[in-house]
Amino acid sequence: MSRDQPPLRVAMWSGPRNISTAMMRAWENRGDCAVSDEPLYAAYLAATGLDHPGRDEVIADGDTDAARVAQALSEGPAPGGQPVWYQKHMSHHLLPGMATDWVHRLHNILLIRDPAQVVDSYLKSRATVAPEDIGLLQQAQLFDRLAQRSGQAPMVIDAEDFLQAPEPFLRAVCGALGIAFTPRMLHWPAGRRDSDGIWAPYWYDAVWASTGFEPWRPRAPQLQGQGLAVAEACRPAYALLRQHRLLPEAAA
Repeated sequence: MSRDQPPLRVAMWSGPRNISTAMMRAWENRGDCAVSDEPLYAAYLAATGLDHPGRDEVIADGDTDAARVAQALSEGPAPGGQPVWYQKHMSHHLLPGMATDWVHRLHNILLIRDPAQVVDSYLKSRATVAPEDIGLLQQAQLFDRLAQRSGQAPMVIDAEDFLQAPEPFLRAVCGALGIAFTPRMLHWPAGRRDSDGIWAPYWYDAVWASTGFEPWRPRAPQLQGQGLAVAEACRPAYALLRQHRLLPEAAA
């Protein structure tokens, strides 16, 4: 792809406590790909007033004008003039009433994870959780918008499947996007990146220590109370999205 052409804009829509940052590492390590780490986060915090770790730092460092951010993501040049631009998004950053026409100018992929696993991990870092915090409800809404506009379901990847076969899944994604897979996507140097969000010290310790995707292992969270209620409230959305997921045998 010529650097004079518009970049291939890949938007991966996830919820928190998924493999989204490791996935960002994989794409950045390609060598031909710029990455953007949760570019709507500052606008999300400014609009909601939520007290997340490093909230003031995130708002000061980012752009709180969601429309301006969206225009840059969907129409502007990729950082460094790279031919591929991978955008790591949290789906809950798409707030009610926010214009979303711009997402149709991106190549969108939904990265899902079982809500019980998400909630279990989320509550290790946060005292409380609500259904709208973990992104699945917003992913289901985005899925519908994308499918209605294009007439076909967007690609959906379940982290549980992906971690059992990263290379076949990455090959399938690259093939669908019309770009070459490179083994560089499977391993990366440990440590922080200049591209990491300013919030990284609060969340990225495991990713900073990593050199590849974590080995898959079965998990059976034992939730109760609020955590269980949130997971169950999000389960129908997860079940709907999971019906459309890229199957391991299709990725092989």
